[in-house]
Amino acid sequence: MNRSLGAAALGAAWVVVSALPTLADDLRSRSSATMEIAESEHASAAKKFGPGVTDTTIKIGQTQPYSGFGSAYSTIGKASAAYFAMVNDQGGINGRKIDFLSWDDGFNPGKTVEQTRKLVEQENVLLIFDSVGTPTNLAVQKYLNDRGIPQLFAGSGATRWADPKHFPWTIGWQPAYRTEGRVYGRYILETRPNGKIAALYQDDDYGHDYLNGIRDILGDKTDKMFVARQTYAPTDPTIDSQMVFLNAAGADVFVDISQPKFTAMAIRKGWDLGWHPLHIVNSVSTSVDQVLRPAGLEKSKGLTAAIYQKDPTDPAWNGDAGRAAYLAFMKKYDPAGKPEDGLNVYGYSVAQTLVAVLRQCGDDLTRENVMRQATNLHIQLPMLLPGVVIKTSPTDYRVIKDMQLGRFNGTMWQRFGGIVSGG
Repeated sequence: MNRSLGAAALGAAWVVVSALPTLADDLRSRSSATMEIAESEHASAAKKFGPGVTDTTIKIGQTQPYSGFGSAYSTIGKASAAYFAMVNDQGGINGRKIDFLSWDDGFNPGKTVEQTRKLVEQENVLLIFDSVGTPTNLAVQKYLNDRGIPQLFAGSGATRWADPKHFPWTIGWQPAYRTEGRVYGRYILETRPNGKIAALYQDDDYGHDYLNGIRDILGDKTDKMFVARQTYAPTDPTIDSQMVFLNAAGADVFVDISQPKFTAMAIRKGWDLGWHPLHIVNSVSTSVDQVLRPAGLEKSKGLTAAIYQKDPTDPAWNGDAGRAAYLAFMKKYDPAGKPEDGLNVYGYSVAQTLVAVLRQCGDDLTRENVMRQATNLHIQLPMLLPGVVIKTSPTDYRVIKDMQLGRFNGTMWQRFGGIVSGG
């Protein structure tokens, strides 16, 4: 469990008056006291606090897979915790320190429910922030919405996080999986209009959203172009049989919609089979450190993905102020983390987004105003690609909508083409 330090202890000051007041002095004193009381009452009225908020602290809750098969994502929570520590050192949010409770759920939806209920009902957090995973967020979405608790910047690109009509208290952060799928659909039509597509995908909202995005673009060509599909479950020990089946279908395009562990398996098995299609991987599995290095950098050459963050290893960002600030942050506040890991960039950037929301809230730190500000954002973050802007509205809960295609060259992701929208 990661928990940042709370506010500093408060002291008390006593004023001693040694002389007896005159009548005039007494009247002036009473008048002054009345004015001070009125001003104090006005100031108190101007402040609106929700659960977990005081004059000195803002308590935020989160669940992350610090253990289990999804533990690669735990880097995100660690980077966000480090960013909040830096913000606290710099004075906090309008004078309030962030008290960040990030608890392990093992990527188990049942555990997510248990931990989230404790964060809400025992710790009285103001909101739940960037908990990772589609099934895990889904497990608590109704619970949080029924109670009017912000489920802010859910760590998943499922389409259901952008549904203000049915779930007004839930908002995602990264590009929606269906949005990203549309980007891949357009790229396939442009480069392989007569291609044969094989797909590996997780059999839940995560996998189906990506496929639906591709179908949106392929339209009536979908059934003709898809020659094979295989699913996997997050608990599967291997995907070797799925990869053998997909290779045998004769596809020259491989759409790989899998989590980091399984993406690394797919890269290795495809190499072993001598299968070299246009291999598209989803953005959640583009980490060089967590995915491509374990799979083998040479075996990963030529992978294609949509990206929206700056790669700290890309020489194009040498001299970039945003990159310099990020590297300085990592060195001082997260020295155990790897700056080149895109999951650290994610954790840093999503934490910056939450800080922007809390700053916009001012002294109205109610749950209602948190959602009001989260759905009225227009900001540019330093580690997002130029042209990728965060913009939300009460009717548009999609936080990041634009991306750029990149190809892995054995060392880093090389961007090509311009910024593209999957909207």
